[in-house]
Amino acid sequence: MSELQSALDALAAEDLHGLTDGAVLDRTTLLVQVGNRVAAELTRTVRHAETTQAAEYDGLKSMRSWLIGHPRLSQAEASRVVRSGRVLEHFPALAAGFAEGVVTAAQVNVVAEKIGPREVARAEEQDIDLGAFDQVWARVATESTHESLAAAVQAFEDALDPDGPEPDPTEGRRFTMVKHADGTVTGHFELDAAGGEKAQTAIESIVQANRPKSDERTRLQQNADAFVQLCDNQLASGNLPILRTVKPHVVVGIDLEDLVDPATGPGAGEMGFGATISAARARYLACDGSISRIVMGPDGTPLDLGRDHRVVTPGLRKAVERRDKSCVFAGCGAPSWWCDVHHLIHWLHGGETSLANSALLCERHHTKVHHGFRVQRDPGGRWRTYRPDDTEILIGALAH
Repeated sequence: MSELQSALDALAAEDLHGLTDGAVLDRTTLLVQVGNRVAAELTRTVRHAETTQAAEYDGLKSMRSWLIGHPRLSQAEASRVVRSGRVLEHFPALAAGFAEGVVTAAQVNVVAEKIGPREVARAEEQDIDLGAFDQVWARVATESTHESLAAAVQAFEDALDPDGPEPDPTEGRRFTMVKHADGTVTGHFELDAAGGEKAQTAIESIVQANRPKSDERTRLQQNADAFVQLCDNQLASGNLPILRTVKPHVVVGIDLEDLVDPATGPGAGEMGFGATISAARARYLACDGSISRIVMGPDGTPLDLGRDHRVVTPGLRKAVERRDKSCVFAGCGAPSWWCDVHHLIHWLHGGETSLANSALLCERHHTKVHHGFRVQRDPGGRWRTYRPDDTEILIGALAH
C-alpha cells in the first residue's frame, strides 16, 4: 500500500504543462484504467469484509453502514459497492475485466442493479447458462457503449420470463430530491423507456425553443433551466391539483424592512419548503406575484392578516402579452407563456404597476435583469437590452 501511495504522489507531482496533447490523452486513458482497477480492488475487499463480518470489529452491523460512517461514502455509493461485490461472484469474466481496468464500476453496477440473488436462483432453476451471459456482458462492456450493456442485461431479464405477462414499466420509476443546508436541491430519477421519452421530449422542446444568440450555457445548464421552466409553466397554468383549497404556488416569507431595502440581504427570505433566499431574489419573485401582509407580535404570533394583493392583474398581463408577444430580452423571443411581467422600476421603489412600466421576460432573463442587465423601451416602441457595464446588446445587422 505504501508503494501505491508513493506512485500516486509521483503522479500528482508531475508537471502536466510539459506534456504534449497526445501524452495528456494517453495519461488520461491510463488513469481511467488505474481508477477502474482501484475500484475493483475496493469492491473485492468490501465483499471479503462482508463475508467475514469485519464491520463488527468497529461495532457496526454491515459493511454498507461502515462505508457510510467511516470513509464517508454516500448511501447510494456504499450500496453500489456492496451490491457489485455480491454480483461479481457469479460473473467471473466481468469481474476479470473489472480487475484489469477495462470495465468500469458504473458498468458493473448496470448488472448489479438488475441481477441479484433472486434472479441468479431463478436462472439456475431454469437451466439458463449464466456463463454465456457473463462472457457477452464482459465483451459488450469493453467494446460497446454504456447503453449497449444495459440492453444486454435486459436480454437476461427477458430470458428469465419469456412467456410471462408484460411487466408494468412504471413500477421501476424512481424520483428523489434532496434539499441541502443552503436550500439547493439535487436529485436523481429512473424512468422506463416510455416515461423517459416523454421527459426527454418535454425538456428538449424547451431547450430548442430557448436558444438565444450568444448563449454560453452548457448543455447541463440548458437542461436544468428547461426543467425549471417546465415546472414554472405547469404552476402558472393553474391545472395542478388543489391542495386544501389552495392551488400550488411558491411561497416566500420576508420582513418588510428586508424586502424594501435595496441591499442584497442574503438569507432574508424563507420559502415554503424551508429554503432561505436573499432579499434580492425575493424581490425578483415579487415582480409578478401576490403580496400578503401579516403583522406579527413580539412573540411571533400573527396579529393581523391582510388580503392578498395581486401585483400584476390578469388584465394588465393580457395587455403586456399583446404588446410584447414574447420575452423582450435581446436575442431571446421565448413565448409569452414562459414569461413573467417584470417591473422596469420595481414597485417597491415607486414604480407603477402599469403597461408602460412592464416588460415580458422569461425566467432566465428575468433573473439576468435582476442581476445587472437592463431592458428599456425606446420612444419608437423597440426594446433595447443593456449589459451591466451599460453597453447595448445588438443583434444581427445592428451589431456591425
